[in-house]
Amino acid sequence: MNAKAEAKESRFELLKWLAVVVLVAVGVVGNQFYSAAPVLYRVIALLALAALAAFLALQTAKGQAFFLLVKDARAEIRKVVWPTRQETTQTTLIVVAVVLVMALVLWGLDSLLGWLVSLIVG
Repeated sequence: MNAKAEAKESRFELLKWLAVVVLVAVGVVGNQFYSAAPVLYRVIALLALAALAAFLALQTAKGQAFFLLVKDARAEIRKVVWPTRQETTQTTLIVVAVVLVMALVLWGLDSLLGWLVSLIVG
């Protein structure tokens, strides 16, 4: 019995994902077909179709897992300690200074090696 229930559930999952794909395709084709219509109406229609497709996708196991992942990611982002403006500016200036110094060093090495090769080759 359990195998039958799982097969039936997986069939419904497949139908839900198929409906999501059909809704997205209707949005893309409809947007192209009604290209002469005002943009506002097309955007409203696309947002409605996207909301319906997202709702259907969230009814599936993978959609729920994705929603949980997004929710957990938002919680982790809130835990991040972002640098202050002064720290960001100082770090940026340090990086720019190191890049400039390394550029000068590499330019000097390139010039020196080019000069040595020209002495050897003639």
